[in-house]
Amino acid sequence: MKHRIVVLGAGYAGATAAGRLAKRLHPDDTEITVVNADADFVERVRMHQLAAGQTLKRRTLSDIYAGTGVMVRLARVTAVDADRKIVALTAEHGAEEIAYDTLVYALGSTAADHGVPGVAEHAYDIAGKQSALRLRDRLDDLAAGGTVLVVGGGLTGLEAATEIAEARPDLDVAIAARGGLGDRLTEKAQHHLRAVFDRLAVTVHEHTDIVRVEATGAVTGDARVIPAEVTVWTAGFAVHPIAAATTLAVAANGQIVVDATMRSVSHPDVYAVGDAGLAEGPGGKPLRMSCASGAPMAWQAADAIAARLTGRKIPRAPLRYFNQCISLGRRDGIIQFVTADDRAKPSLIKGRMAARYKEIICRGAAWSIAHPTVLLPIRRRVVAPRTEILAATS
Repeated sequence: MKHRIVVLGAGYAGATAAGRLAKRLHPDDTEITVVNADADFVERVRMHQLAAGQTLKRRTLSDIYAGTGVMVRLARVTAVDADRKIVALTAEHGAEEIAYDTLVYALGSTAADHGVPGVAEHAYDIAGKQSALRLRDRLDDLAAGGTVLVVGGGLTGLEAATEIAEARPDLDVAIAARGGLGDRLTEKAQHHLRAVFDRLAVTVHEHTDIVRVEATGAVTGDARVIPAEVTVWTAGFAVHPIAAATTLAVAANGQIVVDATMRSVSHPDVYAVGDAGLAEGPGGKPLRMSCASGAPMAWQAADAIAARLTGRKIPRAPLRYFNQCISLGRRDGIIQFVTADDRAKPSLIKGRMAARYKEIICRGAAWSIAHPTVLLPIRRRVVAPRTEILAATS
């Protein structure tokens, strides 16, 4: 029988892992299935663009995996039985199950409301395609002079506020940040960031906690009300709760705890990549939820799986950071270079050149989904006898 590899989720991490596995393993004795709710690969790093009204290039999973042997199964994952090695699905014709020998869990994350009242009822987010489209429709309904509040001073919030303000200069856009504006950036980068926000007329509320969201605005920790016809919530991400409901070892936030090869510390047949996995990066710090983490995690997991199945030495992928890429509308941006453990370095790129740099990075991330070995030689190896696999996994 063929060794069944099931990949749950086709975001940057899951899609990359599936494609890379197909380049590493021979199809005669392996079967790779990707389970995803959407027929398309979604460029999550561009959701602020989609929300602001831009049209994104469509990339169907069937086209991406054409000729690779990877099978695409359109369904929503409802549960994972890690002991019986079965995944429960909801597909077009109802409830189904799929069995696996090796599982790659890459269900990613969604917007986190942190228990703040009113977020679920009144706020919009850009954590996925459907939510970004929902926000786009709402922004289209706003007349000139309408008010928009972006909650969250992280990279997602900075990009959302500037993208909306540039696309709709007739709107009154504001941002509420718990800390200072861009306080993880260098002073030079912060200065440029403030200049862009001033140019785009984005009102900045720094050191501001939002404790409640209402239909007409947001309430701050000091009882002020920031009026907003539309509140966009970008204050962090939370993983899907499916893993926490299993017997897999998970962290307090629901991420699957993995070793250096992205393998579950409790279930050796399960690997977790992207936002779903809690992996240790440089300096012993957990890798942050991001595309920058997801791709190398996927490389490591796929190469480790292939090596263990074929009885070869496990290679090591570079799990480190190089820069933080921030688009500030379509014609401006900041590329903040960072240390391996994600601390800002003095060097940066700003302005139009940074915007071009960020666009190259985004296009490259999408290109790498269809080219998961980054044009390195492809060698599909056969699965080793079971005794050799057991030795390699010990």
